[in-house]
Amino acid sequence: MDTGDADFQHEEDPKRTSRWVLHSREVAYENEWMTVWHDQVVRPDGTPGVYGVVHFPTAGVWIAAIEDDRVLLVGQHRHPLGGAWSWELPAGKLVEGESTLEGAKRELAEETGYRANVWRELTRFDLAAGVSDLHGACFEATDLTPGASSPDGTEAIEVRWVTFDDALELIERGVLTDAVTQTALFRIALDRRTPR
Repeated sequence: MDTGDADFQHEEDPKRTSRWVLHSREVAYENEWMTVWHDQVVRPDGTPGVYGVVHFPTAGVWIAAIEDDRVLLVGQHRHPLGGAWSWELPAGKLVEGESTLEGAKRELAEETGYRANVWRELTRFDLAAGVSDLHGACFEATDLTPGASSPDGTEAIEVRWVTFDDALELIERGVLTDAVTQTALFRIALDRRTPR
């Protein structure tokens, strides 16, 4: 099916006249990781309203480290999920001035100790665009060398290798629920079905 890529671009289309108009913005909350903006807006229907936006100062990166048809997962308790345990790909945010690839290399080494000689960008994304401006990139990392990890103080991480098929089964069973982890693994699975 031809999706007509031009119909799906982010650029402004003069036919799409309904949009949100920002009148003013205040900081409702701020910490070192994020800012919550309270926006006074005009809604697409022309009525006044408010909009809350979670702003992130830098992009995020997720890394699918693959070796011998296994994928490296990290597990940790996630406070926003009520302290539930979550299995995910290694991930993190960029530091100021860092490219997405540089950030991915740093995050993989910090969280797992592994370094990769081969990197491939899988996809870029906007996450929860209805409430947040968080965007980022997913990478596949191969030709790995182990080393010592150095997670920061907010990370109490368990590292585990699972087969790629088992990772997909964990998604199907509702165990591996992180959305970007799923996106990256599904992209690799799609590439395996339809090599480029």
